[in-house]
Amino acid sequence: MKILHLETSSKNCSVAISDGEKLLCLCEEVSENYKQSESLHTFVEWAFEGAEIRLKDIDAVSLGKGPGSYTGLRIGASAAKGFCFGLNVPLIAINSMETMVEPFVDQGFELIIPLIDARRMEVYTAVYDGKTGQELSKTDNLIVDESSFQQYSGRKILFVGDGCTKAKEILKLENAEYKEDIFPSAQYLIKKAAEKFNNKDFEDVAYFEPFYLKDFHGVKKSEKS
Repeated sequence: MKILHLETSSKNCSVAISDGEKLLCLCEEVSENYKQSESLHTFVEWAFEGAEIRLKDIDAVSLGKGPGSYTGLRIGASAAKGFCFGLNVPLIAINSMETMVEPFVDQGFELIIPLIDARRMEVYTAVYDGKTGQELSKTDNLIVDESSFQQYSGRKILFVGDGCTKAKEILKLENAEYKEDIFPSAQYLIKKAAEKFNNKDFEDVAYFEPFYLKDFHGVKKSEKS
């Protein structure tokens, strides 16, 4: 089972190739300028070279479906669909939050809470069991203030993601730790993608849409009178 994994929901443009649950190659780069449109297909090419397999060998494509950057998600979804249609292989979609949690499961934390920056004081977030990685509260968007997450006061919490920068200045949780440099990564799609492949838990490629969570807000151009 060889799977191409794409994760473009954040500043980290990330591509991985796996065989079963074994990582064959990972190409990724964190950029403040969101370089998915420039880098994604180059990273795919490099990943195949590093994995020493060809595109036609792929059995499925997995995608970090969001939430996150609207443009990044569109780019990733379009690429994933293109590969699926061209190769006639299934599409697997996984919540991008889960890729932020997996590296820290069973590392001594009671709760792991991803925080993805969503402009101003808003974040995308969810709550996961630190021992098992099981989702305890569904992914949602939240405006961070002094009352946020106070129901978990006294518990050992790890907050991960670029939303930590704003949150740690406001939250007063004594047992909390913050890791700001954690972004969704394609390498952490592998385990769940393998499970979904074996269970034939696939998306409808034609109708699949990323998990935007909220509407896109573009910059409105001023109208000339």
